[in-house]
Amino acid sequence: MGLPVPPPPSATAGALDRYAAERATGALRGPHGCFYLVDGAVTCVECPAAPGLEVRLAASGRVPAQRRREAGAAAEAAREDGHVLVRQGLLTQGELEICHLAALLDAAFFALSDAPDALGTPGAPAGVSFVPGATHRLGGIRPLDAARLQQATARRRALLGRLRAWAAFDAFPVRPLPAASGRAPLTSGQRLLLAHADGRLTPYDLARALGRSAFMTLLDVRRLASAGHIGPPATPATLPRRRPGACLDGHPPAAPRTGDRRTPDWHLPVPEILETADPDIALLVRLRTALEENL
Repeated sequence: MGLPVPPPPSATAGALDRYAAERATGALRGPHGCFYLVDGAVTCVECPAAPGLEVRLAASGRVPAQRRREAGAAAEAAREDGHVLVRQGLLTQGELEICHLAALLDAAFFALSDAPDALGTPGAPAGVSFVPGATHRLGGIRPLDAARLQQATARRRALLGRLRAWAAFDAFPVRPLPAASGRAPLTSGQRLLLAHADGRLTPYDLARALGRSAFMTLLDVRRLASAGHIGPPATPATLPRRRPGACLDGHPPAAPRTGDRRTPDWHLPVPEILETADPDIALLVRLRTALEENL
């Protein structure tokens, strides 16, 4: 899980500025993502913390998975998956560019960081390398100037930083609280998050499942936390200690006689003596007690 919110500009950001100024073409690999450049412009960004173009399209249902695979196979040699989607009528050029730009900005926000990422992988400033001539299979859909990309990332970092007090909610499962009167109205995106939050999915899990921006998901989660719509991480339940001598009739079993090889009777503890209201835990404790008493 780690620290999902990137700190100020990293070694990766400095390297990106350098290769952009040199109008380089290739892949810039950092601790948390990979930037693809053509003549110094960023054409694609990959980062495990942010859903990519394919995940977004699949989650939205806009492009069926089978058609997406067919398009990928047809474009593999030409390294232009994105344009094949348009030629096959699966997307318009405008839809492709908007979706690609949104995915690029989202991935860049997390990739331009030396902090541990959403998967808990610690970053290292020295882990930056450049592969000249490498290209992305999506092709050059909508190149973005590296300086503008850095500016957009800085604005997002500042926006999320205003809600720093609720940063602890970034890395834990989203746990909705019962609705209460007097709270601020929710946006459609916030309602969607609460509808899919089950107390097990983290903001990153929700972003991937919904094909949604990971940055916007973090922002909405912090806003929901500040407004009291979601609660802090639940404390995992622990098995209560068994009371010595617990058995079905409330009395400890008689000690076996010397030489008695009969199979001992199994005794389950009385449910009322357990200090838990969770039926699953109660059953486990009763089984454990039976094993301790009879084995």
